Amino acid sequence: MAENLVQSVQDMLKEETWTRATISNYTQNNLKELADIVEKARNEQCEDEILDICEDHLSHTKDSIIALYLSGFFSMQKGLLDNTAFETLVDIFQKNHKEAIVSYLCENILEASPNNKFALRTLAENYRMENNDKAWELYTQLVKIDFQEADVAKLLAEHHAESNEKLSIEYYKKAILRYINIGNYNACKEIWTILVQKIPQEIDFFQLLRRKISKSFGITKTTNPMQELYNWYKSEAPSTPAYWDTAILILKQNLEIDPKDAWARKEITDCYRGKYADHSHLEDYIKSSNLTQNYRNVFEAINDFEKHIAFDKGSFVFHRSWGVGIIRKLDKDTLTINFGKTGGIHDISLKMAVSALKPLAKDHIWVLKATMNREELAAKIKNDKKWALKIIIQSFDNNCDFKRIKAELVPVILKPTEWTSWNSAAKKILESDSEFGVNPNDINSYTVRDHEITAEEKLSNEFKAQKLFFARIDILMKFFYNDMTDNSSDMFLEMYSYFTGFLKNITKVNEQVLASYLIVRKISGLDSQFLFPVKETFAEIYSKLEDPRVIYEELKDSKNTTLKEDFLECIEMLPDWNVQYIRLFPTVLDEKLIDKLIAKGFEADVQKLVRTAFEQFKDYRETVIYFFKNCQEKSWFKAANISYEKQLITLINIIELTFREINNHLRTTENKKINKNASDLLFKDDALYKYLQTESEDAVKKIYTLIDDIVDIDPNYKAQTRTKILEKYPDFKFRVSEEKITQPKGMIVTAKMLEEKKAEAERIQSVEIPQNAKDIAEAREKGDLKENAEYKSAKEKQHMLNLALSKLQEELNRATVFDPTTLTTAVISFATVVTLHNNETNSDEEYTILGPWESDPDNNIISYMSPFGNAIMEKKVGDEIKFVVNEHEYDYIVKEIKKAKI
Repeated sequence: MAENLVQSVQDMLKEETWTRATISNYTQNNLKELADIVEKARNEQCEDEILDICEDHLSHTKDSIIALYLSGFFSMQKGLLDNTAFETLVDIFQKNHKEAIVSYLCENILEASPNNKFALRTLAENYRMENNDKAWELYTQLVKIDFQEADVAKLLAEHHAESNEKLSIEYYKKAILRYINIGNYNACKEIWTILVQKIPQEIDFFQLLRRKISKSFGITKTTNPMQELYNWYKSEAPSTPAYWDTAILILKQNLEIDPKDAWARKEITDCYRGKYADHSHLEDYIKSSNLTQNYRNVFEAINDFEKHIAFDKGSFVFHRSWGVGIIRKLDKDTLTINFGKTGGIHDISLKMAVSALKPLAKDHIWVLKATMNREELAAKIKNDKKWALKIIIQSFDNNCDFKRIKAELVPVILKPTEWTSWNSAAKKILESDSEFGVNPNDINSYTVRDHEITAEEKLSNEFKAQKLFFARIDILMKFFYNDMTDNSSDMFLEMYSYFTGFLKNITKVNEQVLASYLIVRKISGLDSQFLFPVKETFAEIYSKLEDPRVIYEELKDSKNTTLKEDFLECIEMLPDWNVQYIRLFPTVLDEKLIDKLIAKGFEADVQKLVRTAFEQFKDYRETVIYFFKNCQEKSWFKAANISYEKQLITLINIIELTFREINNHLRTTENKKINKNASDLLFKDDALYKYLQTESEDAVKKIYTLIDDIVDIDPNYKAQTRTKILEKYPDFKFRVSEEKITQPKGMIVTAKMLEEKKAEAERIQSVEIPQNAKDIAEAREKGDLKENAEYKSAKEKQHMLNLALSKLQEELNRATVFDPTTLTTAVISFATVVTLHNNETNSDEEYTILGPWESDPDNNIISYMSPFGNAIMEKKVGDEIKFVVNEHEYDYIVKEIKKAKI
């Protein structure tokens, strides 16, 4: 069938006699016939063969309708971005005034490829000429997918100007940003003027445009547009005084470009006159600073003026020794300042004030702390965190980090215990509220904006301020997933382009290149308008990785990204993915990889990995621990036939190996972590002890010998192991070592009591304290804490619980498990039962000697640390003992010493 179709196309091309003269007879039916051929070729899988025939035909017959149509559609199906065939075909029909056929052709193209830019643009133009409103839908789609399209963005802005001003402004913004990117300064200036009329108060956006214009066209090209914006702010400042600062800022920026700009110098003087119209020495300071005299450097004059103008009657100042003060009087060049109780009243010359005092705004946090009642200020800050953040940030040149915020609040306003919850709530406000932003040069410093900005602008600013690569990916994806942002905005495109830039000429693949590929792949997969033609396939990118295991660990995930998971997903596209999964598993340690391998029939490879891990444990330490902890009951793990004894011995060998490398200062942090995990599995999770209870004495001896040979292992673990062995084999013979004759340090306890006390500490910390916290919160809600009996009772219980836990934890830290193999009846010692003959009463008394935890005097169980116990310790049978405890004299003879049952 395929051969017949190919032959049919060849025959059609040979017979084709279309010329410019006969195109007028061409109809949509002719295109439908060609569309049928495309569909048949797809079904019979002969597209490539027909495409080659058409390309060859076009090499000598460039206006072949059949060849152009088939070539265009087959190329599009292959994902090629070349629209040359369609463009030629449309051009032929347009020149012959076949607009209906052009529209039909474009509709067919869009049906197969909805984001084909050429078809969208061509069809939209046709519809627009026909006054068909569908044109605007197509233009809208075109602007979303073609990030270089500025003219259409402007056209949409003009179209929506009357019906939807907000949408119109958004398109004007898109248009001006795109004109800047493509280098069209005149078009940029035209839209700038429109935006000054529509949104002059969005100073942050204009400053963004200023930076982009400077970068694209040079800094001098920014002065005229900014002057236009300045005129608006100056005209509005008398009714909105805050605008004086913006007007002055714009003039300073222009003066930085041309310090000799006489017009800007005159204007900034006028602005100062407007801003400080009520200042008693305004004209004096303008004159003394030579602000209006062109012979003095303009910025020296501005600096001089701004220093002096800050001092006026009623203004606040700060002195490093006297603190915050208020200017009570200004007499010529002398200031009278009241620094309150701490600093007193001082007369200071204006010259000295300029160098020694820091002017403060009336709402500066230092002023508020000095003038407001502490309780009132604290209540205000606690209840209105947004207000507090604004006050503190603006107090420090509108640039403040959390270290400074904390320093201003703790402990003067907030208690250290109150800071944590206040801090968490404040951070959420800074992250979500568009009135706050970040310093473009420091992601950790925050600013307050004069007006709210869009979510797009806020995230875009954060992206620019953020210097860490993976943190930038998180911001990009936060933007992409945010319902309040427009992913077709040029701000998102700018962020997205940062990552596509890593993919343009790939020579070496590091974690940043790989992460860029993964994030671009994810975004373009979720939204086809972001398709980016990466030249290399994933297989080619993967082949350039020096070590995929190292790269995997260097990928950093966040709340909004799953780079590691995406990387593993891409690996599944490789022909040898199973080999790569086996290679990566010791790094990834995720059973999902094992499940996928087994599901695809690679269980034998998984079992081989298990055997390799236990045989070559030095290179597979964490893999062995993972298998032992998580996979004991898995059928594929059991099928690997690794005996439980071998698993235990391997864990013991890992503990010994990590101790040795720690002592040799090799990968200390990593080895300590592995050592702890292996030790916890053996001793804390009872894996070893359960084995000892079920195996033969020879097997137990083999395991114990390995443990006993590790010098650095916790003596408590060895003691617990010996205790468990003696429970099973009471006559078990242990090797005598120096360790056994060394006096234990700390507080000696039985293994059973140690576990009970650990459980008690866990119960207090995890159950009783959290429940008490809930009780306190519920009691607090009932109000009037002074008369609230439930609240007082809960607080008292909180105190008791904390004391109990603290004492228990201190004792647990000192506890040393008694080693039953060290028990001796030669003298009175821990875990012995002693019979004493009381010479005073001529009767025998029996006491069991244990530790403080086991002590029960009513039942004659005595702590070896008690005065009584300490007095009889180390005494032998036949010894006479005389001592005094609590003014009571004791007189005993040691009659018998035997082992206690513990």
